[in-house]
Amino acid sequence: MKKSRTDDARLMALRLLGAVLDDGIALAEAPENTSGDPRNRAYARHLAYGVLRWLSALEWLASQLLKKPLKQKDRDVQRLILLGLFQLWKDDTAGHAAVHETAECAKKLRKSWATGLINAVLRRFQREQETLLAQLDQVDERFAHPQWLLQALKEDWPEDWPALVQANNQAAPLWLRLNQAFDGPSVSAALQDDGLVVTGHEAADSAFKVEPSRAVKDLPGFAQGKFSVQDPAAQLAAGLLRCEPGQRVLDACAAPGGKTCHLLEHHPDIDLLALDRSATRLRQIEENVTRLGLAGRARLLRADAARTDDWWDGKEFDRILLDAPCTATGVIRRHPEIKWLRNPAQVDEAVAAQSTLFTALWPLLKPGGILLYATCSVLKCENSGQVANLLEQYPDAVAEFQETAWGRESTPGRQILPGEMEMDGFYYASLRKQA
Repeated sequence: MKKSRTDDARLMALRLLGAVLDDGIALAEAPENTSGDPRNRAYARHLAYGVLRWLSALEWLASQLLKKPLKQKDRDVQRLILLGLFQLWKDDTAGHAAVHETAECAKKLRKSWATGLINAVLRRFQREQETLLAQLDQVDERFAHPQWLLQALKEDWPEDWPALVQANNQAAPLWLRLNQAFDGPSVSAALQDDGLVVTGHEAADSAFKVEPSRAVKDLPGFAQGKFSVQDPAAQLAAGLLRCEPGQRVLDACAAPGGKTCHLLEHHPDIDLLALDRSATRLRQIEENVTRLGLAGRARLLRADAARTDDWWDGKEFDRILLDAPCTATGVIRRHPEIKWLRNPAQVDEAVAAQSTLFTALWPLLKPGGILLYATCSVLKCENSGQVANLLEQYPDAVAEFQETAWGRESTPGRQILPGEMEMDGFYYASLRKQA
C-alpha cells in the first residue's frame, strides 16, 4: 500500500502541537524531522499553525462532538480531532482525506481504538457543521483568544478590539526589507521572474511584500544578502531613531538583529554597539550581519543591557534603541501560539523588565540624545502606560514625535494595531533627554 504523504505530515503536526502546548516551546523553534519530505514539513507547520490559531474554537467544537472528555493521557487523540476539525472547517483539505487520514494516524500512535472515535466525531461535524458553527457564534470561544487576553484587549481598545482579534486570527503576509547595498528594481524583477507578486509599502520605503508566501531561504537573492524578513512596522525604527554620521548608538536588546542590520544599512557611519544576553540569539545577529555583508560594522556583545557595570565603558550614547522585551501580543498573527503561552503574570514580568531596562539605560544617554522605546505589544500597560510612568519618574525626559501617516496617537507615542496598513502591532515612543 502506498504511504500517504499527508499522513506523515499530520503526525509531524501532532508532535509540533505537543512541543508548544506541553513543553511551552515557540512553534518556530519546535524540533521537527529534518530528514523527511520538505512538503510534509511545510504542510505539518501549516496544520499546526492553523490549530493554534483557532485553538479555543476547535476545542469548543470538539467538546460538543464528544460524548465525554478524553483523559489527559489521550491528549494526542484529542489533538488529532482538533487537526481534523481545522481541516474540515478552515482549510481546503478534501473532506474524505481530512477524516480518513487523520483517523488512521491513531493506529501509528498504537491507539487503534481511537480510529473509529475520530472518524465518527469528524463525520458528525460534517453532518452538523451549520448548526454547530451557529452555536459557536454565540460564545466567546469563537474569538480564539484566552479570556484574560480578550478582556485586556476590550479594556485597552474598546472600539477596535473586534478588528484587532480578527486580524490576529489571519495569517500575516511575508514582508521583506531591501538591503540598501542592492538595486531595488533588480531584486524585485528577480522575484517576479520566479513567479512572485511584489508590492511595496506606503510607510516603509525599504519594505516589499511577496506573494504567495514561501520559505525565505528559497527566494532568489536571500542567500546573497539582498533582503531580510522584517515587517514594515519593525522597519520604522531605523528612521525614528534619527541617527547622524559619527554618532554613538546602542541597540540594547538586539536579537535577532533585524533593526541592527537596518540601522547599519541606512547609517554606515555610526558607531553601533548591539547587545543581547543570549549566546544563541547573539549568533543569530552575527549570522544576519554576515549574510547582509555588514560584518565588522558593529560591535556585537553578549551582555544583559540592564547590568551596565558588566559592559558599559563610561562613554555616553547619542542614540539608544530600547526594543524592549514584551508579551509580543502585536505579532500573534505570525505566532499564534503566543495566545496560549502567555498569562497575566508574564505581562507583569514584562512591565517590570521594561522599567528596569529604562532605569539602567537612561543615564547612559547624552543630554540632547534620543532613546526610542519600542515594543511589539498592543497592551497599554507595556506601551503608553509604561512610558507615561517613566516620564513622571524622569523629569529630564521629554516625549516628542513627528507627524506620521501610520499608526494612531497613543500619548505618549504612537500605536499600530495588527493589520493596520498590513502591519504588525507595534508601539513607538521617542524620548529626548533635556540638556
